[in-house]
Amino acid sequence: MSNSSFSLPIQVVIVGTGFAARKRAEAVQADQRSNLVAVVGHNPEITQAFCQDFQVKGVDSWEELVNLPDVDLVIICTINRDHSAIAQSALESGKHVVVEYPLALDPTEAANLITLARKQQKLLHVEHIELLGGLHQGMKKVLKEAGDIFFASYTTIVPQYPAPKRWTYHHQMFGFPFTAALSRIHRLTDLFGKVKTVSCQTRFWDTEAGYYRSCFTQAQLRFESGLIAEVTYGKGETFQERTRNFTLSGDRGNLIFIGEEGKLIRGEEEIPIEIEPRRNLFTKDTTLVLDNLIEGKPLYVSLEASLYALQVADAARESAETGKTVELSAISDIIRN
Repeated sequence: MSNSSFSLPIQVVIVGTGFAARKRAEAVQADQRSNLVAVVGHNPEITQAFCQDFQVKGVDSWEELVNLPDVDLVIICTINRDHSAIAQSALESGKHVVVEYPLALDPTEAANLITLARKQQKLLHVEHIELLGGLHQGMKKVLKEAGDIFFASYTTIVPQYPAPKRWTYHHQMFGFPFTAALSRIHRLTDLFGKVKTVSCQTRFWDTEAGYYRSCFTQAQLRFESGLIAEVTYGKGETFQERTRNFTLSGDRGNLIFIGEEGKLIRGEEEIPIEIEPRRNLFTKDTTLVLDNLIEGKPLYVSLEASLYALQVADAARESAETGKTVELSAISDIIRN
């Protein structure tokens, strides 16, 4: 999307003051084409420090922020539960929107936002920086070396003791684990396409008032190609060892990625795979957004692809709640043009 009516620099506001918001602020201020105007956060002390660090003003609510005059772009980096409401308000007020995944916790809400953005003729971009990273790009380059991939295993375990009483450990604010941590699903759908069935189990170690100290979620995805993938996500006090492993089994070799290191195994042969370090991904994403707004250059991920990953994640939620395998063939295009 390009907009010749832009008067540079593009005026930007940010909802949130956490890690992602800081990375966004750094990227916006480092690019001469954009200017950070204001921010809103939940914690007054953290918000004040953020404002001082980036020399911007703070406002009292996201409702006030998205309705500020002379603002072009709203970047949403806050709790998952609020993404949908903030994006809707920003689009309705005539702003372009960038939101950290997920766009919404409910796929129908996400589809409605996509429809609204197109009606308003405004950019709506869902960040999926995992697709920009060296691991994913390296994986795509060597995928054919393993031949016909028939099995994938993706495991992410993050021990944290004690578990913080933060929104990322709250059922409603964080959302279902595979929805909230959507990149686990999106990596697979980006690599292997459409999913036929989903079966999922999950366990939470609850504390009080909607919070938990640990969660463990595991899903099996059967793709239309016949490939079977197992996806595991866990975090909190229950776990002892940090794990981030991705294994792809093919009829001509296995691809194994542990952390940021990869190798291709063929019989007795082990071939290292070069992986670019994970750095500056929020800057890359922000630069691509500005390129799209100003020059009309295409983005690296479509809204349809993000929505589809969200639909698969929601099918996992349904399976975990009902104990049944969910068929995805019945999912239709829920974006209304």
